[in-house]
Formats: sequence, C-alpha cells, structure tokens
Amino acid sequence: MTQTSKRSPLAPDGLPATVITLGSSEALQITLADWGATWMGCRITLNDGSQRELLLGGEDLTDPLRQDAYFGAIVGRFANRIANGRYPSANGPVQLDRKPGKRHTLHGGPVGFDRQRWEVRAQGSHHVCFGLLSPDGDQGYPGALDVEVCYRLSPDGEVCIDYQARTDASTPVNLSNHAYFNLDGGKGDILRHRLRLLATNYLPVDADLIPLGTLAGVEATGMDFRSGKEIGQDLLCDDQQRLARGYDHAFLFDRERAPGQPALTLLSGDGRLGMELFTTLPAVHVYSGNYLAGTPARGGGVHCQHAGVALETEWLPDSPNHPEWLQPSCLLQPGEVWRHSTRYRFAEHG
Repeated sequence: MTQTSKRSPLAPDGLPATVITLGSSEALQITLADWGATWMGCRITLNDGSQRELLLGGEDLTDPLRQDAYFGAIVGRFANRIANGRYPSANGPVQLDRKPGKRHTLHGGPVGFDRQRWEVRAQGSHHVCFGLLSPDGDQGYPGALDVEVCYRLSPDGEVCIDYQARTDASTPVNLSNHAYFNLDGGKGDILRHRLRLLATNYLPVDADLIPLGTLAGVEATGMDFRSGKEIGQDLLCDDQQRLARGYDHAFLFDRERAPGQPALTLLSGDGRLGMELFTTLPAVHVYSGNYLAGTPARGGGVHCQHAGVALETEWLPDSPNHPEWLQPSCLLQPGEVWRHSTRYRFAEHG
C-alpha cells in the first residue's frame, strides 16, 4: 500500500490544496484533497490490466466556483435540505443561512463544509483523517462542532469513510460524502447501471424537493429497487420523478438485513464491475445526476446529463423538522459523539 502527498492544484481560496493518494496503481487507488475533505478520484485496475476512474470530478478544485455538483466533497453540517432553512429547538426557532435568492438550506448552507479547508490531522500508508472546527453560529447552526472524517483503504480493498463529531450545544448533524459514481469509467451516462436498494419506503417531495412529511411505500412505483433494475428503466415514469427530472429522493433502509448483506449494490452498465455499499446510517439519497449536463469534467470538456449517480448515506432530509420519523434523532447533544461509517467494496464480474 502506498501513500503520497502533494500541494496542488489551487483551491478556491487561491492557495494550494493538499492532495493525497492512497493505494496502488496496480489495484485500487483513491485521491483525496483537504479542500472540502474531497474524495477526488477512485481508480481501479481490472484483471485485463485496464483501468477505470469510478468517480466524476472537475478539471481542478476551482471548479466548485463554477458549479454546485459537490463532486466528492463532504457536505454538512447538515447534508441535504432543511425546509425554509429553519427548525424548532428548545431555545426557540433556529434560522439557518441560505444562498441568496434561495428559500431553503441545502448541504449546510452557502459556505458549507464542502467549501472549507480541512486540516490533515493524521495520515499513514492506508488512511488519512481530515478535521474541521465549525464555530458556534457557522451558517446559523448553534454550538461549536468538531468534525473528523477518515478515509481508509482496508486490506481487502474496501474504501471506508468514518465520520465523527462532537458539539458543545445541541445541533443537527448529518455528514455525508457527495461522490458521483460511474462504474463504466465515466463513459456515457449511468442509466444502464443496475441498482439494488434494500428500502421498502422512500420520501416523496414537493416541487422544491422538500419532503412532504410522510414516508411512502415503493411497491408498484418507479421507486422500487428492491429486486434490482437499471436506473433508466423507470426514469421519469411518475410525477415524483418528473418534479425532480429524475431520481432525487431519499430512501429509508429496511432495518432487518442478513448479516454481511450490503444496503445497496450497483453494477456497471457493461456488467463488468460491481460495488457494494455498507453503512451505519439509516437512509440514502439517490440522485441520478439530473442537472449534470454542462458541468466541468475531469480531463477537460463537460459532463452529460445523468453522467453519474450520487448515493448519499445520511439521515432523511429535513429531519430537524420531523422528529416523528423512524430513525434516531439528528440532534447531537454535548457529551455525545456522532459516529458513523460507510464502506464501498468493488469487485470485477465475469
């Protein structure tokens, strides 16, 4: 296992980024950056010696200034949407920051964790840990929050992301990685990728993609991925998808799974490469890249529509306004540790 570090390219703050590579070019190799604690790349070598880059990304780290795709970044303090940027608390309503002209808060606010420089707190031959201290009032959130995100390559080639956070005041926490996967190596779109998702319920949304408030069953809808199907099979087949121009919905994982069973699986369009995802988080937000057309692509050029699929493991969106949902509280209290992990296992098929 190898590990290298360098300071390049420039980040959006105009200073060099620290870019770290873990793994081997003969097997699995991931590239990370301190700006946004970003998972920039994930390259795998197949049995025939060919290589595939499995993540979408821009040409460099300044691309976030030109798009809002959040390629591979850690999003927080609260990933996904909070309606009207507002939620109730014991001390009265909390109003969060919103982007100019926007009604709701998305992925932590205008200057969320994806748009901040993290410190490298620890690194070794097979891991790197990024840390961030979010002060009280950051983007309107109460309490100082100390966050650490560690990326690890396991001996059997898994990519593991371990999250933890501590606070000095009650605050909502929902950390996620916003990587976009294209297991065909970035060739074309992901509509032929086969997704299997162990979720009996999903969260319907309104025209602003804010949850309507009640979970709904996936049975007999285009949201049913329990047996596995191509992402494009039922694309835009119902009003929910037409609102979002595709899949942009949260699914609540079924609680009971066989030991060692992944929460979801993804198979490349050509059937050669599969990914299994394991997580301690209760839900996943599936986004089929409905607005990716024209965003900067690695190596120059731009991405096409549906060029990648984001699989954001997290609490359900707008959770601070819905304590009735069947998941643990999203509010982190002083003395507690928010600790979760998501693992990605890749394997060649055929």
